[in-house]
Amino acid sequence: METRRLQFLLELSRLGSMRAVADVLETTTSTVSQQISVLAKETGVALLEPDGRRVRLTPAGRRLAEHAVTILGAVEAARVDLDPEAEPAGTVRVAGFGTGVRHAVLPVADLLAQRHPRVRVVISEHEPAEALAQLRTDDVDLALTYDYDLAPATADPSLAVRPLWAEPWGLAVPRADANRLRGTGTLDVFTAFRDRDWIGNSRNGADETVVGTLASMAGFAPRFTHRADNLDLVQDLIAAGGGVGLLPESWATRPDVAVLPLTGPDVRLRAFACTRRGRDAWPPLALVLGLLPGD
Repeated sequence: METRRLQFLLELSRLGSMRAVADVLETTTSTVSQQISVLAKETGVALLEPDGRRVRLTPAGRRLAEHAVTILGAVEAARVDLDPEAEPAGTVRVAGFGTGVRHAVLPVADLLAQRHPRVRVVISEHEPAEALAQLRTDDVDLALTYDYDLAPATADPSLAVRPLWAEPWGLAVPRADANRLRGTGTLDVFTAFRDRDWIGNSRNGADETVVGTLASMAGFAPRFTHRADNLDLVQDLIAAGGGVGLLPESWATRPDVAVLPLTGPDVRLRAFACTRRGRDAWPPLALVLGLLPGD
């Protein structure tokens, strides 16, 4: 069994079409099809099945693609060990939350295009639960996730988790109402806006968990009226009088929105890079991980 054929199968499992595989591996769709057909004969099982006008991997094909990750990773690691100057090559699939992708992944993709053009990054925008689900089913290689120190995520022993950075968050309010605040602590801030509508996250409950915890400490239950996971939209809602909500302290870009610091207890978003255990030795993935920013 030639490892090159495993590469065709693995890229097909990641990219979903023979045309995309051909583009990435700089060959033709007929070559991709022929090589996977030969691989099927070598293994004695069907690796592809029809899916409308396209094809998809059979259960056996998906299992072999799973093995291919380990096999090709070991081959790449051996090649790099023998030749440290060897150039990594491959497609790294990343799923992550929008602000994290902008902050961390896009600069890495730009750097790779300049310095390591044989390593390609494919990005999907997903909230943490969605990204981790894709990671567990091997639909992506890297999940960029977050939680809050006041709402920590549950650890998954099947995943390797690397802390990346932490960022302070505050309560975003209409700037004209910032003078309502009396005091400087988090509970003072929450008390000052207890009668306002609150804006939650439409795709991740961690924000509302944090707000609910702090509001309970301040003696009230928040009234959530709007939900959005786009931070620009959250700002627009606040400016339009739709309520108040959590935002990074550095995020306020509208002159009519102010972000009040939350201290004692602090509210900090923590970002993480998550991979399946043992996969981070694969050179393209290791390269991407090494380029991600950290504290």
